[in-house]
Amino acid sequence: MNFAGKVVLISGASSGIGAATALKFAQLGATLALNGRNVENLEKVAKLCANEGKKQTPQLVVGDISKEKETERIWQETLKKQQRLDVLVNNAGIIETGTIENTSLEQFDRVMNTNLRSIYHLSMLAVPELIKTKGNIVNVSSVNGIRSFPGVLAYNISKMGVDQFTRCAALELAAKGVRVNCVNPGVTVTNLHKRGGMDPETYAKFLEHSKTTHALGRPGTADEVANAICFLASELASFSTGVSLAVDGGRHAMCPR
Repeated sequence: MNFAGKVVLISGASSGIGAATALKFAQLGATLALNGRNVENLEKVAKLCANEGKKQTPQLVVGDISKEKETERIWQETLKKQQRLDVLVNNAGIIETGTIENTSLEQFDRVMNTNLRSIYHLSMLAVPELIKTKGNIVNVSSVNGIRSFPGVLAYNISKMGVDQFTRCAALELAAKGVRVNCVNPGVTVTNLHKRGGMDPETYAKFLEHSKTTHALGRPGTADEVANAICFLASELASFSTGVSLAVDGGRHAMCPR
């Protein structure tokens, strides 16, 4: 897995899976453009990346990709500086709790705008450049995209959409040499759930419970998901497109008894 001379744009790179993925790509020699909303965290990630691989400081493209105009600006700033794109990692995402009894259209819109509409939009913008470079897209979905879970209705729907978008775009772009794949993490130790409203005590119980809901007996790490993303983006996966790769400790194969 060698990304020397390759430009990689990662959304949601200021923490969690996005930050781990940025560091992994830096170690593999990639030139990075990192997107996120938290400038301070993004700068910390960029500093870590600059100490790896080619010793390059990543380009920071700060902005909220749930907002259409900001997504357009983020793309234009990336292209203006880098002049090309080889890999797009659509990672930014949020989670909110809610069932059909207590959700709202506002919650649906918030989750869908960040988790699905932004992927649709940023990919649309990037595809002409990816066709030129015979590049590829890796989307970050979830085990919730391939299995059903109660209590996070809008999130489940958004991730199911990511998987279907991945397959459809893969078929549309295959003849032009552009691959599109996604990873489907299980419970992964990041700050996603805390940002979604879980207090520390509830989160600790959630992680403990994850030992019984994942076949391998534990939640995953951001590094493990990052490894899978880099693999799918690399030439080692040159014959893989339209793939939903479970990185979930076997959770997608579990069946309650």
